[in-house]
Amino acid sequence: MDSVVKPTEVLAIIPARGGSKGIPRKNIKLFAGYPLISYSIAAGLQANSVTRVVVSTDDEEIAVVAREWGAETPFLRPAELAQDQTTDLPVFQHALAWLKAHEDYTPDLVIQLRPTSPLRPRNCVDEAVTLLQEHPAADSVRGVVPSGQNPYKMWRLNGKDEPMTPLLNLEGVAEPFNAPRQALPPTFWQTGHIDVIRPRVILEQHSMSGKMILPYKIDPRYTVDIDTPFDWLRYEWLLRNGDLDIVDPASRRRQLPGRTKLVVMDFDGVLTDNLVHVDEQGNEQVTSSRGDSMGLRLVRETLPIEFMVISTEVNPVVAARCKKLKLEVFQGINDKPSVLKKLIQEKGIPAVEVVFIGNDVNDIGCMEIAGCAVAPSDAEPIVKRHADLVLTRKGGKGAVREFCDILLQHYQK
Repeated sequence: MDSVVKPTEVLAIIPARGGSKGIPRKNIKLFAGYPLISYSIAAGLQANSVTRVVVSTDDEEIAVVAREWGAETPFLRPAELAQDQTTDLPVFQHALAWLKAHEDYTPDLVIQLRPTSPLRPRNCVDEAVTLLQEHPAADSVRGVVPSGQNPYKMWRLNGKDEPMTPLLNLEGVAEPFNAPRQALPPTFWQTGHIDVIRPRVILEQHSMSGKMILPYKIDPRYTVDIDTPFDWLRYEWLLRNGDLDIVDPASRRRQLPGRTKLVVMDFDGVLTDNLVHVDEQGNEQVTSSRGDSMGLRLVRETLPIEFMVISTEVNPVVAARCKKLKLEVFQGINDKPSVLKKLIQEKGIPAVEVVFIGNDVNDIGCMEIAGCAVAPSDAEPIVKRHADLVLTRKGGKGAVREFCDILLQHYQK
């Protein structure tokens, strides 16, 4: 009889004490509109490799928010493990001991997701877990980014009126602090994005890393460590304007419906490149992709899916283009969500079987109504935060064709 292979049990622990001094109530303060801790919870929940997400906190209010966002809070951390000088090790030892004693639960791997590094690449957690799984001799994996300042150009100060000394020496280079940056070894800074650790390292070696630590390199654009109010403002700006593909609680990513019956699209910025060409008489022209037309035709020939357009634009060019694409269109619509709700009701289609494709802020209401929300790659950053699927092509440059190809592949599975 074949033995059953036990799946790897991966526990994500998010440490979040209540007594933050630099930014009071930091872990549940709204960061770009959502509790800071929700970004780390979302990172754990969306990862395919993670089987359980637990928040370790001493604070009941934090525990309530954590549960609202899908994490478990099976215990409250003792107050003595939530002090300013408390290190990570006793917090993780307490969590593992509690779960073993009360639930007879022992994970194969433990992940640390620090709330203060909320901007994580979407594949960050799974890739770090895979890296440790592929190296059985390693004790842990730690997320790193290229260091912003090279430590070979740093100094120790030895007291008033005393000469300073280099922080590091470099064999073969007499004065590394005077050497060009390109001549110095690249260095990396550990971040709070992700740590993956074997439980034995925490419980037996009394370490959060062990001796053999593998690096998981993270794009430096995602470098975030929130400690001060200025950090908070700076990184909120980065989230809103940096065009980063992060794990974002703004969009609890939904999959394409098992049966899609209706696809509704905005016009400008989806079927066009969102630009308008105006001649001296005021006549307007737009740019569209012929590939979109082919994509729509291929889907219609294969699948019983209806396509429609809802647009705020009133220009005749909208109607002309939609007529050629055989798309029913509703123009001059200021309240798109109301029209979409009415359409769904009249057609008797469950909202979960509807997909909406939009690119600007007036599309967000429709994206929340539909069962799945899609955005072109050049959609407004706030719109992409609400999208379940962000395409690789721009509006009017093949975005609709790309989505049609995705639909066809989805139904061929």
